Amino acid sequence: MKSLIFDAGPVISLATNNLLWVLKPLKKDFNGKFYITEPVRKELVDRPLETKKFKFEAIQVERLIEDGVLDVIDNGFIRETTPRLLNTANQIFRAYNSNMKIVHFAEMSVIAAAISLNADAIAIDEKTTRFLIENPRMIIDILKKTLHTSIGINENNLKEFKNNVRRIKAIRSIELVTIAYERGILDSYITKIPDARKNLLESVLWGVKLNGCAVSKDEIEQIVKIETR
Repeated sequence: MKSLIFDAGPVISLATNNLLWVLKPLKKDFNGKFYITEPVRKELVDRPLETKKFKFEAIQVERLIEDGVLDVIDNGFIRETTPRLLNTANQIFRAYNSNMKIVHFAEMSVIAAAISLNADAIAIDEKTTRFLIENPRMIIDILKKTLHTSIGINENNLKEFKNNVRRIKAIRSIELVTIAYERGILDSYITKIPDARKNLLESVLWGVKLNGCAVSKDEIEQIVKIETR
């Protein structure tokens, strides 16, 4: 069966834009399973439930889990592979004689789950993890600009990580809301204001960008141009 594994970021982006509801029709169109891992569930539900600010978002995510829109996946392979991926990734780059901790446990559990299920893709907004999958050399430029120093690379660890993720494709919440727009899932928001469709698309794209999705202004403008021409 087709499967898509979600990191916390895209779910949070949708939640903070009042768009969590789109996951149900998106899943129906996808005709497969939407999964989160147990560490991601803790980030989305358990920890926010202990706060005042994000408790309502946590309740909404829990509702999606209980309704079967999001399935929680947890197995021995994921539990065993996640710390190995984490250690490998966080020992690829070095600066100031120290390894750079560039990824987190929950993100690596998403990759482990994708490997376990041979998933169609993962949904992740975090730029570093996505670059680590798609183009790890770009991280070097980011780290150099941020730290203003040379960056060392453990080529063996990089090769090992790339071998693990070579079949994994990554999408972001920006792609999720664009698909929702294309499929007419967001049509209930179309108003009588001028350029209603363009304004709707721009609003959701900028909404997810400003809530954590790594996407450039140029990308947003290109998406709007393609989708509204």
